[in-house]
Amino acid sequence: MKLERLVSIIMILLDKKRISAQELAERFEVSLRTIYRDIDSINMAGIPIRSTPGVGGGFEIMEQYKVDKKVFSTDDLSALLMGLSSLSNLVHGDELVHALAKVKSFVPEERAKDIEIKANQLSIDLSPWMGNKNTQAYLEMIKIALQENRLVSFDYADRYGNKTARTAEPYQLVLKNSHWYWQGYCLKRKDFRLFRVSRMSNLQLQKDTFTPQEYQKPELNFTDRLAKMQIKITIRIHKSIVDRVLDYCVYDDFSSDGEEHYLVRFPFVENDYYYSILLSFGNRCECLEPMPIREEVKRRIHDIAAVYEN
Repeated sequence: MKLERLVSIIMILLDKKRISAQELAERFEVSLRTIYRDIDSINMAGIPIRSTPGVGGGFEIMEQYKVDKKVFSTDDLSALLMGLSSLSNLVHGDELVHALAKVKSFVPEERAKDIEIKANQLSIDLSPWMGNKNTQAYLEMIKIALQENRLVSFDYADRYGNKTARTAEPYQLVLKNSHWYWQGYCLKRKDFRLFRVSRMSNLQLQKDTFTPQEYQKPELNFTDRLAKMQIKITIRIHKSIVDRVLDYCVYDDFSSDGEEHYLVRFPFVENDYYYSILLSFGNRCECLEPMPIREEVKRRIHDIAAVYEN
């Protein structure tokens, strides 16, 4: 993990007067380019690192800059502990435990209580109440594959349930909208793909390794594109599902309709996903307009009813 590596490099530089980029790369099992990027990150964080070229050269903290536990402010340490604690709820592993321990070692005794209070002011727990029992185990396997550049094989189901056997090179884990994905190079499709963890089965960590190739991170922000596709429809909802509807729009879109109901200007795209959202509200939601969408909702309800009639 990058955060753990950065903290570890800082601690190494505190303990050693000078260390070479090659030695750091070998210690953390990363490329020289990664180490140079890490040193740049530490510099940008306000800790000046000097590079000495040639035999016996390497990186060292500038002599006139004394680094001690005060280098991190109360807010800095609170933010680090908050982030690491939240991440440890999702991805378990010794490296997170070690990173937490190292960051805590920077906490001065006289500020420990204040920092603990601040770190506990925000708790981020994105783990589901219930869900796919394989998710956590699969995340651990993918994380190992990422760290060791190992191939993974698995069966993958598309959104229609069709399964294909895949083998892929893993490059990045992604948490988006409470769902886990990972980007990898699929040897079957000869291209990069974003795989959803919940659609995987029979995941196997292979002994074969691969040489990482250059890749572009997946596009995950569709806000602007989605805004152009969406229209506003009018739905009438019962007050008991206000909290669920607020997951998709803002309260400014609501207007009262008697004591028990609201009229809502609801963002909508004409596809199966958005129709399934409307249907998930059950009989506590009625689509009023536009009429073509109302009629399509009625048709889908009729099709569902027909399944049970037969």
